[in-house]
Amino acid sequence: MNFRQLRRPEVSINLTPLIDVVFLLLIFFMVSTSFSELTQIVVDLPEAEGAPANADTAVLLVVDVAGNMTLDGEPVPNNARGLSVAMGERLSGKTDIPVTLSADAMTPHQYVVTAMDVAAQLNIMRLTIATENTR
Repeated sequence: MNFRQLRRPEVSINLTPLIDVVFLLLIFFMVSTSFSELTQIVVDLPEAEGAPANADTAVLLVVDVAGNMTLDGEPVPNNARGLSVAMGERLSGKTDIPVTLSADAMTPHQYVVTAMDVAAQLNIMRLTIATENTR
């Protein structure tokens, strides 16, 4: 009798297709994911208590119903570029000067957002929105 050993094939898993599929899935998720960059403007909301800011150093930006803007009583353009230039000249690069944004209740939201965006671009650290006490 001839007893031959049966050769069993070596059991192995080919990982190449698995790695290919994982990389394809990774690329798919990276491409299909939407990355949104949200801008955040930090605002100090006014409080009823406390001392008011020093009038000599504070800057007052007023926006009326029509979108006209004044910076410390002087009219400025109501676009972002003009407002940025005017505020940059007024602040002289100092970002710690308090800026008070006073907007009419019926002012279109876009003008207020433009003013806040310019303040964020100029790295103004102390932006306050003026409100009226209803009591």
